[in-house]
Amino acid sequence: MKMNTALELFQALADPTRLRIFALLRAMELSVGELAQVLGQSQPRVSRHLKIMDQAGLIARRKEGNWVFVTLGADRIVKPVLTALDSWQQESDPEMEADLTRLATVRSVRAREAEEWFEQNAAGWDTIRSLYVSEPTVEATIKILLGPEPVGRLVDIGTGTGRMIELLGPAAKSCIGVDRSPAMLRMARSKMSGSQNIQVEWRQGDLSALPLPADSMNTAIMHQVLHYAQHPGAGLSEAARVLKPGGRLLVVDFAAHDRRELREANAHAWLGFSAEQMTLWFREAGFSEPECYRLEGEIAVCLWLGWKIGAIADHSENSSKRQTH
Repeated sequence: MKMNTALELFQALADPTRLRIFALLRAMELSVGELAQVLGQSQPRVSRHLKIMDQAGLIARRKEGNWVFVTLGADRIVKPVLTALDSWQQESDPEMEADLTRLATVRSVRAREAEEWFEQNAAGWDTIRSLYVSEPTVEATIKILLGPEPVGRLVDIGTGTGRMIELLGPAAKSCIGVDRSPAMLRMARSKMSGSQNIQVEWRQGDLSALPLPADSMNTAIMHQVLHYAQHPGAGLSEAARVLKPGGRLLVVDFAAHDRRELREANAHAWLGFSAEQMTLWFREAGFSEPECYRLEGEIAVCLWLGWKIGAIADHSENSSKRQTH
């Protein structure tokens, strides 16, 4: 690290409020308004602190319409700082502990708003999912991507009404549908009750803490669920935990877009994802660099397919043979 970089870094951390911000962002990505709420400070004051931290590379900003979200910066800068802070901190700081308590309130408000929306929209969930690219097109592409390889034990993360299990279940050895919404699980159970050729279990749980043992699944799918997640990267890491080495994860979600009304109307936490961001999350979670396929529509839909690194076969030959619509 160059002397000027180190100096800028230490200067950026030499303020109690900025250390508090750093600790909060370690816990979760936050909007500027949420940071101000937790810190009990005005947004302009918080923004001034963020500017200094941004210049030092300690944070990264993500603008979505009128919203600005903040997260920790690049690992090469942030990880050494976290290691140093952890080694120096001998006991908890009362002010930071109070911040984390207030942060829990922010987290619970977000979760409650999303849960209420899911409960209200469970019956029409399949229709909502297909508003921007036709679902038959998406489903045909899913089958092409997964190809002839055995599905094995399938987990559908954020299963909703169970459509992905309905689609892929006949080729799977067994299926588990996980969703945090009891209303969604009731719909899935009702919808799939007559499917004799699919072995399926339904479990309530969050994508960041799946109710499954490690290295237990062969295939995982997240279909139009990740844009609701507060920590998409943590969701991918949890998928990697439950997959066996060589297991595969398919993420189907929106490409980055500017339809910010979806945040308020449909409880979207993210306005889609860029290929670069998703590739980074796949790598950090322990997957191979994902194949990415894009389906154009009013809002484009992307499909990312990656394999958990371990006893992993060479998939390049199969990949080159696949074609999308």
